[in-house]
Amino acid sequence: MPGSGKSTVGVLLAKELRKEFLDTDLLIQTSTGRALQDILDDEGIPGFLSVEQGVLLGFRPRDMVVATGGSVVYSKPAMEHLARTGIFVYLECPVDVLERRLSNLDTRGVVRAPGQSVGELFAERDPLYRHWAQVVVENGHDDHGRVVCEIRDRLASIPAA
Repeated sequence: MPGSGKSTVGVLLAKELRKEFLDTDLLIQTSTGRALQDILDDEGIPGFLSVEQGVLLGFRPRDMVVATGGSVVYSKPAMEHLARTGIFVYLECPVDVLERRLSNLDTRGVVRAPGQSVGELFAERDPLYRHWAQVVVENGHDDHGRVVCEIRDRLASIPAA
Protein backbone atom coordinates (compact mmCIF):
# COMPACT_ATOMS: atom_id res chain seq x y z
CA MET A 1 0.00 0.00 0.00
CA PRO A 2 1.12 3.55 -0.50
CA GLY A 3 2.40 4.82 2.83
CA SER A 4 3.33 1.37 4.12
CA GLY A 5 7.04 2.20 4.11
CA LYS A 6 8.15 0.24 1.05
CA SER A 7 10.83 2.69 -0.05
CA THR A 8 12.12 3.48 3.45
CA VAL A 9 12.28 -0.15 4.53
CA GLY A 10 13.57 -1.19 1.09
CA VAL A 11 16.60 1.11 1.29
CA LEU A 12 17.40 -0.07 4.82
CA LEU A 13 16.94 -3.73 3.86
CA ALA A 14 19.21 -3.31 0.84
CA LYS A 15 21.91 -1.85 3.10
CA GLU A 16 21.47 -4.70 5.58
CA LEU A 17 21.68 -7.34 2.83
CA ARG A 18 24.37 -5.45 0.88
CA LYS A 19 22.21 -5.37 -2.22
CA GLU A 20 21.25 -2.78 -4.79
CA PHE A 21 17.91 -1.02 -4.22
CA LEU A 22 15.42 0.09 -6.85
CA ASP A 23 12.04 1.78 -6.50
CA THR A 24 9.86 0.95 -9.52
CA ASP A 25 7.99 4.25 -9.21
CA LEU A 26 11.30 5.99 -9.94
CA LEU A 27 11.99 3.52 -12.74
CA ILE A 28 8.65 4.43 -14.33
CA GLN A 29 9.38 8.15 -13.98
CA THR A 30 12.88 7.90 -15.45
CA SER A 31 11.71 5.57 -18.24
CA THR A 32 8.89 7.89 -19.27
CA GLY A 33 10.32 11.26 -18.26
CA ARG A 34 7.02 11.98 -16.51
CA ALA A 35 5.80 12.17 -12.92
CA LEU A 36 3.43 9.42 -11.84
CA GLN A 37 0.64 11.92 -11.16
CA ASP A 38 1.10 13.40 -14.66
CA ILE A 39 0.70 9.95 -16.22
CA LEU A 40 -2.46 9.38 -14.18
CA ASP A 41 -3.84 12.83 -15.03
CA ASP A 42 -3.09 12.48 -18.76
CA GLU A 43 -3.89 8.80 -19.35
CA GLY A 44 -6.19 7.78 -16.51
CA ILE A 45 -5.94 4.61 -14.50
CA PRO A 46 -5.95 2.18 -17.46
CA GLY A 47 -3.21 4.16 -19.21
CA PHE A 48 -1.11 4.35 -16.07
CA LEU A 49 -1.44 0.62 -15.43
CA SER A 50 -0.43 -0.08 -19.02
CA VAL A 51 2.67 2.11 -18.68
CA GLU A 52 3.55 0.50 -15.35
CA GLN A 53 3.13 -3.01 -16.74
CA GLY A 54 5.22 -2.23 -19.82
CA VAL A 55 8.07 -0.77 -17.81
CA LEU A 56 8.06 -3.66 -15.34
CA LEU A 57 7.94 -6.33 -18.01
CA GLY A 58 11.12 -4.79 -19.44
CA PHE A 59 12.83 -4.75 -16.03
CA ARG A 60 15.17 -7.63 -15.19
CA PRO A 61 15.86 -7.52 -11.44
CA ARG A 62 18.85 -9.55 -10.30
CA ASP A 63 19.96 -9.95 -6.71
CA MET A 64 18.46 -6.68 -5.49
CA VAL A 65 15.79 -5.25 -3.24
CA VAL A 66 12.91 -3.78 -5.22
CA ALA A 67 10.11 -1.61 -3.89
CA THR A 68 7.21 -1.78 -6.32
CA GLY A 69 4.44 0.74 -6.64
CA GLY A 70 1.36 -0.45 -4.79
CA SER A 71 -0.66 -0.75 -8.00
CA VAL A 72 1.59 -3.40 -9.58
CA VAL A 73 -0.65 -6.09 -8.03
CA TYR A 74 -3.31 -5.20 -10.60
CA SER A 75 -1.06 -6.66 -13.32
CA LYS A 76 -0.86 -10.44 -13.26
CA PRO A 77 1.76 -10.45 -16.06
CA ALA A 78 4.00 -8.02 -14.15
CA MET A 79 3.60 -9.94 -10.90
CA GLU A 80 4.36 -13.26 -12.60
CA HIS A 81 7.41 -11.68 -14.25
CA LEU A 82 8.74 -10.38 -10.91
CA ALA A 83 7.90 -13.65 -9.13
CA ARG A 84 10.22 -15.57 -11.45
CA THR A 85 13.27 -14.00 -9.80
CA GLY A 86 12.08 -12.71 -6.47
CA ILE A 87 10.29 -13.12 -3.18
CA PHE A 88 7.38 -10.82 -2.38
CA VAL A 89 7.25 -9.15 1.02
CA TYR A 90 4.00 -7.44 2.03
CA LEU A 91 4.40 -4.61 4.52
CA GLU A 92 1.07 -4.80 6.28
CA CYS A 93 -0.07 -1.54 7.80
CA PRO A 94 -3.35 -0.64 9.54
CA VAL A 95 -5.66 1.71 7.65
CA ASP A 96 -5.53 4.42 10.33
CA VAL A 97 -1.72 4.54 10.07
CA LEU A 98 -1.90 4.67 6.26
CA GLU A 99 -4.37 7.55 6.49
CA ARG A 100 -2.03 9.44 8.81
CA ARG A 101 0.96 8.86 6.50
CA LEU A 102 -0.88 9.74 3.27
CA SER A 103 -1.61 13.42 3.58
CA ASN A 104 -0.78 13.95 -0.12
CA LEU A 105 -2.93 11.20 -1.63
CA ASP A 106 -4.29 13.42 -4.41
CA THR A 107 -0.85 14.48 -5.71
CA ARG A 108 1.25 11.41 -4.94
CA GLY A 109 0.44 9.41 -8.07
CA VAL A 110 -1.66 6.79 -6.31
CA VAL A 111 -3.82 4.65 -8.59
CA ARG A 112 -7.33 4.86 -7.16
CA ALA A 113 -10.84 5.64 -8.29
CA PRO A 114 -11.97 9.25 -7.84
CA GLY A 115 -13.04 9.75 -4.23
CA GLN A 116 -11.84 6.28 -3.19
CA SER A 117 -10.78 6.36 0.45
CA VAL A 118 -7.64 4.81 1.86
CA GLY A 119 -9.83 2.22 3.59
CA GLU A 120 -11.56 1.29 0.35
CA LEU A 121 -8.23 1.09 -1.47
CA PHE A 122 -6.87 -1.13 1.30
CA ALA A 123 -9.91 -3.42 1.14
CA GLU A 124 -9.43 -3.76 -2.62
CA ARG A 125 -5.67 -4.38 -2.57
CA ASP A 126 -5.05 -6.30 0.66
CA PRO A 127 -6.26 -9.66 -0.76
CA LEU A 128 -4.05 -9.15 -3.84
CA TYR A 129 -0.98 -8.40 -1.73
CA ARG A 130 -1.64 -11.45 0.42
CA HIS A 131 -2.08 -13.63 -2.66
CA TRP A 132 1.43 -12.84 -3.92
CA ALA A 133 3.32 -12.46 -0.62
CA GLN A 134 5.62 -15.16 0.67
CA VAL A 135 6.40 -12.96 3.69
CA VAL A 136 4.00 -10.65 5.53
CA VAL A 137 5.47 -8.22 8.06
CA GLU A 138 3.53 -5.73 10.15
CA ASN A 139 4.78 -2.14 9.67
CA GLY A 140 2.23 0.02 11.42
CA HIS A 141 4.88 1.55 13.66
CA ASP A 142 8.00 3.58 12.99
CA ASP A 143 10.64 1.03 14.07
CA HIS A 144 12.03 0.39 10.61
CA GLY A 145 15.09 -1.37 12.03
CA ARG A 146 12.88 -3.99 13.64
CA VAL A 147 11.01 -4.50 10.37
CA VAL A 148 14.27 -4.90 8.43
CA CYS A 149 15.52 -7.50 10.93
CA GLU A 150 12.26 -9.42 10.74
CA ILE A 151 12.32 -9.44 6.93
CA ARG A 152 15.99 -10.48 6.89
CA ASP A 153 15.31 -13.35 9.27
CA ARG A 154 12.18 -14.48 7.43
CA LEU A 155 13.98 -14.39 4.07
CA ALA A 156 16.81 -16.49 5.50
CA SER A 157 14.30 -19.19 6.41
CA ILE A 158 12.97 -19.52 2.84
CA PRO A 159 14.69 -22.37 0.99
CA ALA A 160 16.68 -21.34 -2.08
CA ALA A 161 15.01 -22.18 -5.37
